Amino acid sequence: MASRKACQGCRDGVDLDLDFTMAFQPIVDTRVDRIWGYEALIRGPEGQSAGSILGQVTEATMYRFDQAARVRAIELAGRLFQADDDTRLSINFMPNAVYEPAACIRSSLEAARQFGFAHERIMFEFTENEKFRDIAHLQRIVDEYRRQGFLTALDDFGAGFAGLSLLANFQPDLIKIDMDLLRGIDRDRARQVITAGILSIARQLGIEVIAEGIETQAEFATMRELGANLFQGYYFARPQLEALPSVSGFEAREPRLDLAS
Repeated sequence: MASRKACQGCRDGVDLDLDFTMAFQPIVDTRVDRIWGYEALIRGPEGQSAGSILGQVTEATMYRFDQAARVRAIELAGRLFQADDDTRLSINFMPNAVYEPAACIRSSLEAARQFGFAHERIMFEFTENEKFRDIAHLQRIVDEYRRQGFLTALDDFGAGFAGLSLLANFQPDLIKIDMDLLRGIDRDRARQVITAGILSIARQLGIEVIAEGIETQAEFATMRELGANLFQGYYFARPQLEALPSVSGFEAREPRLDLAS
């Protein structure tokens, strides 16, 4: 768990001296051919990559950055999303930047109240690529977020430090299968077998699955055949800075998406 000094930094605030914003990428639901939600992705003010921004975040500033990123995502979504629909907002967060779950969620709760976002429309993603210092602490975070009505998701599943052991310890609402596992899946039987196993495990545990990083029609068709329903990737839309990108066919067939083209 974070040190007492880091906790104080989170409470009192550390000057970030870092300008950033968000780009949005849709997640589509092929069961109803509609946009399920949008992921908010860190970008620089001129569209600089997430890596260029995160590379400037230090141990001393990651607590403040994590809080500021959540609020920024909710603020932008509050302006861009329609207030009367159930489109979700997915926000990445740093579990190692959360010193006490109930305290560190307060700014998110206030932002959701201010911008009129129902808690069940907000999903917090934590990545399997981040080496968790304390699995029990991560469980407390997930439990608290669920208690508050938020969704939780494990990003980059199939890569990183924890693998299936993390899923055995606790079950998020969703998992996002790592894009490297899905790349070229239409031509790779091993990837198909492994992914089919993940989808089967998720179904038995009552966990939704998002196939992320889909770039080709063949990858999309293969994942649909294997039983995936939620998708994200360049095949549907690239992230757009401070705006909601259009998805192929959406304008012409609203509220349905032309996902077969």
